[in-house]
Amino acid sequence: MHKYIGALDQGTTSTRFLILDRQGKAVASAQREHRQIYPGPGWVEHDPDEIWSRTVQVVSEALQQRGQAASDLAAIGITNQRETTILWNRHTGRPMHNAIVWQDMRTGDAVAEFSRAGGPDRFRSRTGLPLSTYFSSLKIRWLLENVPGAREQAEAGDLLFGTVDTFLVWHLTGGPHGGLHITDCTNASRTQLMNLETLDWDPDLLSAFSVPRAILPQIRSSSEVYGPATLEAVCGVPIAGILGDQQAALAGQTCFDAGEAKNTYGTGCFLLMNTGREIVHSRCGLLTTVAYRAKDRPASYALEGSVAITGALVQWIRDNLGLIAHSREIEALARTVEDNGGVYFVPAFSGLYAPHWKHDARGVIAGLTRHSNRGHLARAVLEATAFQTREVVEAMERDAGFPVRVLRADGGMVENDLLMQFQADILDRQVVCPAMKETTALGAAYAAGLATGFFESLDHLRAQWSVDRAWHPSMEAARRDRLYRFWNKAVTRSFDWLDSE
Repeated sequence: MHKYIGALDQGTTSTRFLILDRQGKAVASAQREHRQIYPGPGWVEHDPDEIWSRTVQVVSEALQQRGQAASDLAAIGITNQRETTILWNRHTGRPMHNAIVWQDMRTGDAVAEFSRAGGPDRFRSRTGLPLSTYFSSLKIRWLLENVPGAREQAEAGDLLFGTVDTFLVWHLTGGPHGGLHITDCTNASRTQLMNLETLDWDPDLLSAFSVPRAILPQIRSSSEVYGPATLEAVCGVPIAGILGDQQAALAGQTCFDAGEAKNTYGTGCFLLMNTGREIVHSRCGLLTTVAYRAKDRPASYALEGSVAITGALVQWIRDNLGLIAHSREIEALARTVEDNGGVYFVPAFSGLYAPHWKHDARGVIAGLTRHSNRGHLARAVLEATAFQTREVVEAMERDAGFPVRVLRADGGMVENDLLMQFQADILDRQVVCPAMKETTALGAAYAAGLATGFFESLDHLRAQWSVDRAWHPSMEAARRDRLYRFWNKAVTRSFDWLDSE
């Protein structure tokens, strides 16, 4: 009997491979970062070959930590940064261009063009998504129109498209030699090309965005055996689960019932609420997306609020301003002052996502005085994450019609006690962190484990979930309201920064 299950977690800044036991505890892990490439203002790219190379490395390194072999693994689940778009040659595996990352803003003009022809919500009824630089549809279109030879090769059937899950599965299962060209419905729901009701590519959407169907992967469920890996280190191990990273975190937090919600604090911030089998179309600037689907079962859906820049803001003041040498130092710097000193940082580097959807917004620091110092800026950086989360929670409650009573939190930033306490204070509700904090990888493992019988049932997984830490609100209502009022004022200062031309 297999002792372990593998989870490949390919994120915006790094790739990890975790080996977990039947209790969902990691017994080995390896992680490697990859480069962030910025060809121009608002443009963000990754090297797909580097991501694949990092994947091969971390799989081998994790197995070697405890002398494990492929035969020890029941299956591998994959979770990935969503919307990031890759085109590659089906015969050679070579990318046609760097991956265009979900944060990338180069399609802003196309968003405006498409919006003029039918409004920003012209595709929302079918896809659950507004027109935005965020999703894959316009990224594919940009690549086909701007990379020499791409359109011709796509029409000839020589190119493949995939989000990062698709690219990795294709390589893991043979690449040019029979690799599977598939995705799951959670990732497909983020392309703006899939119909939420049919869970298939929509011909009218493909026509609108000028995307040839031949380049698109087959859409599969999130939890089923797709096929065996051919990569030497894990040869023969079934690939049996695929979930976009935020849906994986929802599963890792065991939010399997309608009304349960989680927030992941990572490069961006992503709050999802399970709405069950009901497709809830947002009136408050949120996204409607697929939560997960097990093989041969109806899909479950979710409302999602996406904030583009949270943990990435900590990285920005580290790398661009040099205020700290390591990200973990942000809390100590913020604690050198009693409060934010009236300073607010709106990190609209790539526009504003939910609930505003202002692609022409840009980052602002407001409220500076001669009194302001490094500590105030550090505190404003942390508080920006909590303020943005409150905006999304309020929008989600209006759409769903009931409150989020407890917020389940995960991601790297939950280690920051100052941030988590401020989050509870500004929300005026409890925030809890599970004992297993790597919920994204855990969700991928759950999907693969359920497909192969490694994990017994959803009830079994729920029973394993437990709270490690909880933060309770302690801020006076008057102070909470005042802070949030000034935050909203600062947000309006970021609007309409770019000229219409």
